[in-house]
Amino acid sequence: MADTSPQSGAPEAETDRNAAQELPLGVRVAAAWSWRLIAIGLACAALLWLIAQVRIIVIPVLIAILLTALLEPIVRWFERRGMPRWMGVVAALLTLIASVTLLVWLIVSQFRNGFDDVAAKAETSLQGALAWLESGPFGISADKIQGYLDQGLKAIQDHQSEIWSGALGIATGAGHFITGSLLTLFSLIFLLFDGKRIWFWVLGFLPKSAHAPVDTAGRAGWVSVGQYARVQILVALVNAIGIGVGSALLGVPLAVPIGILVFLGSFIPFLGAITTGAVAVFVSLVYNGPINALILLIVVILVHQLESHVLQPLIMGNAVQVHPLGVVLAVATGALLAGIPGALFAVPIAAAANSVVNVLAHRRWESGRDPVDDFHTLEKRTRLVKQRARHAARLGRRNGAA
Repeated sequence: MADTSPQSGAPEAETDRNAAQELPLGVRVAAAWSWRLIAIGLACAALLWLIAQVRIIVIPVLIAILLTALLEPIVRWFERRGMPRWMGVVAALLTLIASVTLLVWLIVSQFRNGFDDVAAKAETSLQGALAWLESGPFGISADKIQGYLDQGLKAIQDHQSEIWSGALGIATGAGHFITGSLLTLFSLIFLLFDGKRIWFWVLGFLPKSAHAPVDTAGRAGWVSVGQYARVQILVALVNAIGIGVGSALLGVPLAVPIGILVFLGSFIPFLGAITTGAVAVFVSLVYNGPINALILLIVVILVHQLESHVLQPLIMGNAVQVHPLGVVLAVATGALLAGIPGALFAVPIAAAANSVVNVLAHRRWESGRDPVDDFHTLEKRTRLVKQRARHAARLGRRNGAA
């Protein structure tokens, strides 16, 4: 009969303990760090995968959060003057709609007024390019060029199914864009009107001991996001004015749409300004020649240097407390993981994360205080005051009628 006494397993346990102690301390620490980092990496990968599956919801909500941080000062301005919150929300939405409408109107009107000239210039440039190919160092004859064009048309005819699939993909993308725009608008309205209640509702899902630290960290991150959104408007405006005015002075057509394109592209730090500046230089090359394009390239480089060495480090760096190298790495990582949306949201997410980590590391919250309970207590008190005020008003109307 086998011995089942507790002492029978003691030698094995002692052997395992001795084997673990034989490993150097550095190896044991590295192993402990390794499996924890692997677990964290797997959790982050699962989170990114989940976000990618519901990106049609996540991206509009993130855009709405950025717009809320940008427009919230308008709502607070109305509240500080004793006006209802809904008036501030309406004013903020009207400001946003008016700004977007102005940008769209400028783009459409400029394209409409200059489209005929652009088409004529494009045709002239095409004819010049074909003549240069025929008489230049390449010596390509007109028959060869026509043969290349015929091959291109035949390739299009042979791949009509792929083209139709791409067209259907574009139509689906347009439908997603409309859906996302509506979701952004609805999210923006509710965040502006009832953002505090939504925040404390989310906090209610956490353990009570986490309410105070998470609330303090979340508020610090929200301040950083708001500062980023407002400062980025200034940075984009400087880029747009610099390149747009430079294009206009050099006689580049469609200078206003180019400036608006630079303004919108500048919301992606570093990469946006470079890409939109390259578009401006290309337009100048096509319509005004290489000398004009070279001068505009110098203007774009100067504006980009102003952004890189003055605006980003001094203004943006002080606003979001993120080093310029951190901004570049965040944008590159975001673009690698999620394309244009990742590059757009990388800096505000990095700024918010930096503020959150600083608050949690320095324990900058009041211990023993539960902000969720405080919020609900204040809400209940406010509701009772409003009920009593309405009751008093009804009694006054009855007495007056009597």
